[in-house]
Amino acid sequence: MTDTSNAPLRILHAVRAPVGGIFRHILDLAAGQADRGHYVGILADSLTGGERATAALKELAPKLKLGTHRLAIRREPHPADLSAALKFLRLANSLKLDVLHGHGAKAGAFVRMKGKSNKTIRVYTPHGGSLHYPPATLKGAFYARLERALMNRTELFLFESAFARDTYQRIIGRPQGLVRCVFNGVGAPEFDPIALAEDATDIVYVGEFRHIKGADLLIQAVARLRADGKAVTLTLAGDGEETEALKALVKKLNLEGAVRFIGFVKARTGFSKGRLLVVPSRGDSMPYVVIEAAAAGVPMIAANVGGIPEIFGPHKEALFVANSIGAMADAIEAALGDLNASRESAKVLRERIFMQFSQKAMVDGVLAGYRDAFGIY
Repeated sequence: MTDTSNAPLRILHAVRAPVGGIFRHILDLAAGQADRGHYVGILADSLTGGERATAALKELAPKLKLGTHRLAIRREPHPADLSAALKFLRLANSLKLDVLHGHGAKAGAFVRMKGKSNKTIRVYTPHGGSLHYPPATLKGAFYARLERALMNRTELFLFESAFARDTYQRIIGRPQGLVRCVFNGVGAPEFDPIALAEDATDIVYVGEFRHIKGADLLIQAVARLRADGKAVTLTLAGDGEETEALKALVKKLNLEGAVRFIGFVKARTGFSKGRLLVVPSRGDSMPYVVIEAAAAGVPMIAANVGGIPEIFGPHKEALFVANSIGAMADAIEAALGDLNASRESAKVLRERIFMQFSQKAMVDGVLAGYRDAFGIY
């Protein structure tokens, strides 16, 4: 590999769906790298993300010397994948890259279809992706086999949590490429406190409406609490593929007067809509919503799953057993029963986030990983 230790790098970040935490990560990372003088571009799927993705890319575009690019990329394996991959590789070759960084399973596969080069390192950050599928299932076995085939076509693996790294090595194997863990991070403005909205409910959920995020479990926990005489109210801030199913569940459980949907809002706006944030995930790697809420000192409880315990560190009292409606309901009742204690715990956690989960540390860690990979290869 070319020694680029003293020169700006030419970097392309590729992702399939420009939504959620993965997209937030890429935008922050690309902005930080550009601010350090590197030549950066972003490629994302054109079929998803809607106006929000378009607006976010347009806002960042002046910093991106390698431009923003959109390409139709299907979520599931599809006959169109070959054509999309070829277009992707032509773009990558035309940009004369030093770093080709794929985020998520599909973009990661496209990146590793590029042959080994003396000039370009291939970098992969799974962000959960195919690792969320149990290996005993047909889909899980298929994706594991594909990941295994691509594993050693990768100069650098960048995992956002030790959980993601360990899961990859357990399911897929130990790669020949360099392996690094770099936590997601947030910027200074996100440590500003958030005022509680006048119409705040008891609890709030902020995020995508996908099965793995567990909003349905939270709705059922609210139903259980109300059946036990606890008049708990809930705000659901977000959208996604399960929106209609969640609304139907609220209706089925006769919770229309207790649960409201406010659609997609910025995370900090969402946090203001409840006295307690609940993160009910069935699975997660290093969710930004937890880091953002912790940085702002928002009282919060979360499922003890994936990389979430790495965010809380020694402050495990705020975690509950994942995928358990009863455990979640008990945790909500306890946290709401002593909100002063919940607020004090949030202040302590905020200090941990300030020290270990900054955007600067994230950008520096990723760039150090690139440099180390060039040094080895």
